[in-house]
Amino acid sequence: MFVKAFGSAVQGVDAITISIEVNVSMGQGYAVVGLPDSAVRESLHRTESAIKNMGFHMPRTKVIVNLAPADIRKSGSALDLPIALGILGASEQLDHAEKLKDFVVMGELSLDGAVNGIKGALPIAIQARKEGFRGLIVPKVNAQEASMVNQLEVYGVRTLRELVDFFSDERALQQQTIDTRDYFFHEQFLYNTDFNEVNGQPTIKRAMEVAAAGGHNIILIGPPGAGKTMLAKRLPTILPPLSLSEALETTKIYSVAGKLQNNAALISQRPFRSPHHTLSHIAMVGGGSNPQPGEISLAHHGVLFLDELPEFNRSVLEVLRQPLEERTISIARTRVSQEFPANFMLVASMNPCPCGYYGHSNKECTCEVGQVNRYLNKVSGPLLDRIDLHIEVGAVEFDTMTSNTKEEDSSAIRERVIKARAIQTERYQGKSGIYTNAQMTTKQLRKHCTIDQASTNLLANAMKHHNLSARAYDRILKVSRTIADMAGSEQINENHLSEAVGYRCLDKEGWGTKNTTKKIGTDIK
Repeated sequence: MFVKAFGSAVQGVDAITISIEVNVSMGQGYAVVGLPDSAVRESLHRTESAIKNMGFHMPRTKVIVNLAPADIRKSGSALDLPIALGILGASEQLDHAEKLKDFVVMGELSLDGAVNGIKGALPIAIQARKEGFRGLIVPKVNAQEASMVNQLEVYGVRTLRELVDFFSDERALQQQTIDTRDYFFHEQFLYNTDFNEVNGQPTIKRAMEVAAAGGHNIILIGPPGAGKTMLAKRLPTILPPLSLSEALETTKIYSVAGKLQNNAALISQRPFRSPHHTLSHIAMVGGGSNPQPGEISLAHHGVLFLDELPEFNRSVLEVLRQPLEERTISIARTRVSQEFPANFMLVASMNPCPCGYYGHSNKECTCEVGQVNRYLNKVSGPLLDRIDLHIEVGAVEFDTMTSNTKEEDSSAIRERVIKARAIQTERYQGKSGIYTNAQMTTKQLRKHCTIDQASTNLLANAMKHHNLSARAYDRILKVSRTIADMAGSEQINENHLSEAVGYRCLDKEGWGTKNTTKKIGTDIK
C-alpha cells in the first residue's frame, strides 16, 4: 500500500516542504531514498523500535521511503515522526491515513516512542501556512514557538501513540494558541540590567547613546576595571524595542540554530551575543555541511560584543569586514549556498596595551617600547575603519564609585534614542534595507550630510592631521548626522562635527607610541 505524509526541511533560515512517500509491498528490506544523510537513514532503526514499543508492528515486507524532492539534501532526525506515520499508514495500522495530507508533521522519535524537540519549528510553521496546510504537528516543547504563526492549527504531541490516536479519531489533541502581541509586549522591557547601575562615566554614556541612536559600531579602549564590559552589556537596554516583524525574523534564526529555550515562543528583546575569543571563523559567520547561522546572525537586530578584541584570531576578525558593510553573510558550499541576515551593532572593547595601563593617570605602564604598537596592530586598520566610534574609557575614581548620586536610568535614555530613530525612519522612508544613519549609502551621505564652510575646514584639518581614510571620513559624517538628529537640528553644524571627530581616538596622534608627551584623546580644534 502507498501512503504520503508531509514534513519539512530547513534551508538557511527558511523551510521547504518535503513529501514522505512510503510504499509497503512484497519483498524484503528497508530503504530510504531522496538524498538522506546518515541521521535520516538511521531513522528506520529508531522508527522500528518506537513502533514496536507503542504496541504496533514493523512490516516484514519491502518498505521504501522516498523523500521528495529528491534533489535536495535532507539532514537531521526531525523526519522520524512523519516516516513512522507513513509506515503505519502503508501497513494499514493507521485509520484515516488520508488525513495526513492536511498536516505537516515533524518530530524526532526516541526508541520508546517519545517525541523529542526539533530545530526550526517557526520557519516550518510559516511555510506550512504559506502552502495552505490545515495544521502543523510538532513536539510539545516546540508547540508554543510554532503557534506564533496565526491562521494555522498547531498541535503539540509527546508520544507517537498520541498522534496515531488523533488520526484514528480516538483522541482529540488540544490546539496550541497564543496571543502573539500580548506575549511580545509583556516581555519587551524585562531587562535585568540598567544604565543607572553605572556610576560616573558621563562621556562614555553619551557616546553609547550616540551609537544607539544611529546604529553605529563602537569600540571602547581603557584599563581593566574601567567598566567597558558593564557598559556594553547595558547597550541593548537603551536601543529601541524590537518591532514584531524584527522579533519574528530574529526568532527564526534562533529556531534554526536550536538556540531557543524549551517552550519559548518569541524573542522579544534585542539579542546580545558575547562569544569567547577562542571561537573559530566558522562559528563567527556560520557554516557546516548543512550551513547553520553563526554569531553574527544570532546577533541580528541586536548587539555583537567582542571583549578583549586583540585576543581574537586575526582571521576571525577579518571575516567581519564584509558583513559589517553588507548586513548579510553568504555561505557557499559544493551543493548549497545560503544567505543569512547579519544586521547587528558591533561593540568591541580592548585594553590600550598588553599590561592594560598605557595612558593611565595613576598606574605606570610596564610594556616595553614598541609593544603597545604591536598590540594595537593586532586589530587591522580596515576593521577599525568600519567602527564609527573609538572611545577612550578612563578609570573610575573611588569617590565616584561610592557616590550616592542618582544616575539616569535606561528608559530615559531609550526615549531620546527612539526620538532620534524616528527622525531617521522618516528620512529613509521608502529606502529598502536602510533604517539608520549608519546604513546610509554614499549617495544618501551626500544628500543628508551637507556641511557649511567652517565645518568643512574643521573636517579638512582632522583628515590631514590624522591621515584619515575615505571610509573614516564617511563614518565621521554619519556620526555627526546622528548627533544633529539627537539635537533636533536639520543642519550639521561645527559642534556636531567636532564631537564626531572626538569619537575617533584611535586615529589620533599618541596612540601606540610609548613615552609620548601628547595627551591621548586630544580633540581637534
